[in-house]
Amino acid sequence: MGNDLTVRGRVAVVGVGESTYYKRGQSPDPEFVLLLKAILAACADAGIAPSQIDGFCSYSNDRNDPPRLAAALGLRELRFSNMQWTSGGGGAAGAVGNAAAAIVAGNAECVVAFRSLAQGQFGRFGQGGGSRPISGEYAYQIPYGKISPAQSYAMRTTRVLWEHGISRDTMKAIALAAYHHAQNNPRAVMYGRPLTPEAYDESRWIVEPYRLFDCCQENDGAAAVVLMSAERARELRVDPVYVLGAQQGGPRRSGAWADNNTDYATSSFKHVAERLFAQAQLGPADVDVVQSYENFTGGVLMSLIEHGFCTYENANEVLTFDNLVAPKGRLPLNTSGGNLAECYMHGLGLVIEAVRQIRGESSNQVPGAKVALASAGPMVPVVSSLIVGNGEALG
Repeated sequence: MGNDLTVRGRVAVVGVGESTYYKRGQSPDPEFVLLLKAILAACADAGIAPSQIDGFCSYSNDRNDPPRLAAALGLRELRFSNMQWTSGGGGAAGAVGNAAAAIVAGNAECVVAFRSLAQGQFGRFGQGGGSRPISGEYAYQIPYGKISPAQSYAMRTTRVLWEHGISRDTMKAIALAAYHHAQNNPRAVMYGRPLTPEAYDESRWIVEPYRLFDCCQENDGAAAVVLMSAERARELRVDPVYVLGAQQGGPRRSGAWADNNTDYATSSFKHVAERLFAQAQLGPADVDVVQSYENFTGGVLMSLIEHGFCTYENANEVLTFDNLVAPKGRLPLNTSGGNLAECYMHGLGLVIEAVRQIRGESSNQVPGAKVALASAGPMVPVVSSLIVGNGEALG
């Protein structure tokens, strides 16, 4: 009876697609057109007509509403639409999980999870508070100089480093690995722009402990993922990539933005990760490759620990450049270049890279990858994680 209530093995990703990725403000297309290009690419990848779509899921208050998409794409019927409420990219894996849940529930048959950003058209996500009214929770932050995400997350990361004796070299390794992978990925905005250890060390401080290359990019672009039931997926031309688990949530008081939550030095994944592995019937040792959301490298460090890929005690030994790079690293990480070096599409690119790894199509392929994990949005109030795998991973 319990297996009837889970997405494990019952839904598959059948198509992935992206627009061209640009630096912030450089897209020649408006946000809606970028998204249409990504969805059409995902449908072509799956070998289906766009009219077969009957549902949409997104997150982070995406501006592109499903009725308009349905009209533009020629849908026969819009049966399901959903928004994952959370800050930034915490819903990237959650939107995919919501799409899978809708299919299992019979509310839709072919659902697209998407994200589109044109920051040159609508404004920047990484900018400080500006001139908004200082009231509510902001009254406890802005007057004291805390106005940007980098400042908020730097404080939490500093606490973790200090409490557990973790070196900043772990964050440096995360950044260097991302840029290393981007050099093999022509889609990456930082393709052809390698990062050396010396350049990292000489880059300016944004807010300690974050240097410039510890911070994600700001980009324009769009990404889309097409999901169907496992039965329908097996009829298509591409090998299905099964959803093995999808979880979302946040710990007690995680939404207390004035930093009054109970567990201050957390990425918010502790309970989400526990539920995720239980649902997938797997453990951290079963995961072949990890795509971990990098708003900042400190969030990756904390997420990897809370997902069980290392501990506070051995993080300095595990999180090294050699361990994090494909194809031979013991913990291949962000193999497309991730948010740091491929594109900051609020994390949906990480889900796409997880799918490509299972298909054997990554530009930095991990040999024999059967199981991939993608996590989204460390340190935001609601985070999400997803595990995908091939048929062998289902047992």
